[in-house]
Amino acid sequence: MLDISSDNLPQKARQTSLALPTRASVVLRSIFNTLAYADVFDYPLTAYEVYRYLGVANASLEEITQILTDTALFSNVENYYTLHGREEILETRKQRAEVAGQLWPTAARYGRMIASLPFVRMVAVTGSLAMDNTDAGKDIDYMIVTAPGHLWTCRAFSLLVARVARLEGVDLCPNYLITTHALELEEHSLYVAHELAQMIPLSGMEFYDELRRLNAWTSDYLPNSLTPPEMPQGVPFAERPSVLKKAFEILFRLPFVNWFEKWEMNRKVARLTHEQISSSESHFSADVCKGHIDQHGESVTTALAGRDQRLKSLLQ
Repeated sequence: MLDISSDNLPQKARQTSLALPTRASVVLRSIFNTLAYADVFDYPLTAYEVYRYLGVANASLEEITQILTDTALFSNVENYYTLHGREEILETRKQRAEVAGQLWPTAARYGRMIASLPFVRMVAVTGSLAMDNTDAGKDIDYMIVTAPGHLWTCRAFSLLVARVARLEGVDLCPNYLITTHALELEEHSLYVAHELAQMIPLSGMEFYDELRRLNAWTSDYLPNSLTPPEMPQGVPFAERPSVLKKAFEILFRLPFVNWFEKWEMNRKVARLTHEQISSSESHFSADVCKGHIDQHGESVTTALAGRDQRLKSLLQ
C-alpha cells in the first residue's frame, strides 16, 4: 500500500519539493501526478514515458529526468520510476509485460478479423494490453469505428468473432464502438485522454488520425501524447480493405440488412441501457455503443484523489 505521508518520506523529499522555484514546482507536481496515475495500475514508468504522459508541455526530457533523479518523492529501479515506497511494482510490470508479449499476436490476429468485417473502419487495442500491463486471463479490449448506419450490425459480427476466439480460450471485449459520425467524443477527462493516447491502432489509420484530430482537447491533459504510441514489436498493421470486403458492403446495403440494423439496435439499446443503468460511463445509441459497466474512469479518479491529497499535505 502506498504511504507518502510526511513521516514516511525522507527529509530530502520534503526539502526538495518545498525549495523548488515556482515553475519547477509545477513540473514536479505534474511528474508526481503522472506517476500517481500509472501507480493506480501498478505500472512504473521510464523517464520517456513520464515525459509522454506529463500534464505540462514546457518540460524537456532532460529536465524531467533530472527531477526524477534528484527528488526523493520518486524511486528509480532499473531506470523505471515509481512513487516513493512503490518500488515493488517493477516486478509486476515485468510479469505483465511477459503476458502481454504472448497475447499480442492473438490480439492482432483477431483485430485483423474484425477489421475485415463489412463497414468496420478502424480497430484499435485499448485497455491494459495497449500498455503491456495485462494479467493472464484478462479480456482483450477493442475500440471499433464503423460506417454510419451499421454500428449494431458490426457489433453483432464482432461478437461472432469473439465467440470463435472463446473456442481458443481467448476473451475478446469489443465493448466500445462508434460510427464515423461520433468521432468527436463527448466526455473530456484525464481518463479518456489516456485511453486515446494509449490505444494501439491495428487498422484504419486515417480514421485514427481523424479521431485524434477531432479530440485535440486531449492536449489539455497530455500535451506530449498527440502521436500514436509505438507499435508492439512483430505486430503488423492491417492491410487496406479487400475487394471481398467492399463486395460484401455493397451486398449489405440491401433493405434486409438495413432492417436488421434497426431491429438489432432497438433491442440491444433497450436491453443494455436497462442492464447498465447504474453506470454513468455507458451509452448506447445509433452512433455509440459504450459498455463500461465497471466505471473504470470513476474508479481511477477516486484513486487519484487520495494520492493528490497526500501530495498536498506534503507541499503545505
